[in-house]
Amino acid sequence: MLNLDQIDRDSDQSPYRQIASTLRDRILAGNEGYQQGDKIPSEAALIEHFGVARMTVRQAINELRGEGLIVSEHGRGVFVRLAPPVRRLASDRFARRHRDAGKAAFLAEADASGYKPEVDRIDVRRGPAPKAVAERLGLANEAEVVIRARRYLANGRPVETAVSYIPGELAAGTAIEQADTGPGGLYARLEETGHILDRFTEEVGARMPVAEERQSLGISPGTPVLTVLRTAYDTKGMAVEVCDTVKVAPAYLLQYDFPAR
Repeated sequence: MLNLDQIDRDSDQSPYRQIASTLRDRILAGNEGYQQGDKIPSEAALIEHFGVARMTVRQAINELRGEGLIVSEHGRGVFVRLAPPVRRLASDRFARRHRDAGKAAFLAEADASGYKPEVDRIDVRRGPAPKAVAERLGLANEAEVVIRARRYLANGRPVETAVSYIPGELAAGTAIEQADTGPGGLYARLEETGHILDRFTEEVGARMPVAEERQSLGISPGTPVLTVLRTAYDTKGMAVEVCDTVKVAPAYLLQYDFPAR
């Protein structure tokens, strides 16, 4: 018998919402409830316990999945979602001291959050800049840029894809055109060309992923993504890179630290 409250048949609240509320309370109860990574009761067990139809249980599960509290794994069941492994340190991840220590931003975040970082599916090529990218880089429409696409993993799970666009002239003859950019990453190589970084701007959004993104990131339908469009500027105000990233929303905790002046 499950240790869950029964639904109130006289309540104005629908049975599926009552079931969702009961499960939500157990998930959010901390040590006294379901723990991160725990498997929640099966559909059959919930149907038997609450005395409801299968569709009612599925509605409750879908509501919790939509809230990002649980995740379905094909052939295994439904589990309480793990806490975000990546704490994105917005004001620190691009600090020069990390580049000087030979660490790109993702490696710096890994040190702070304690996860194992990995980068794969690296594709580097030259091609025309998309219109929006050309505008941000101050280039003519479809000017040639170096395009660096890659996927990031935390503890073996995909959490982000990123595509960087760098003016072709800046990247020519540098490791920026290689799969492995070397210690400190792309920004260290840009600074070696004399383009000392001064500031970054980011546009953050949220949406549902397209099919290709779901496949690349290994996420189930209903899981949202964060989008971050970043432009890097050097000390002369020149835009030297545009990076378009798509992040698995439940995998990230965004941390911002800025003065109150």
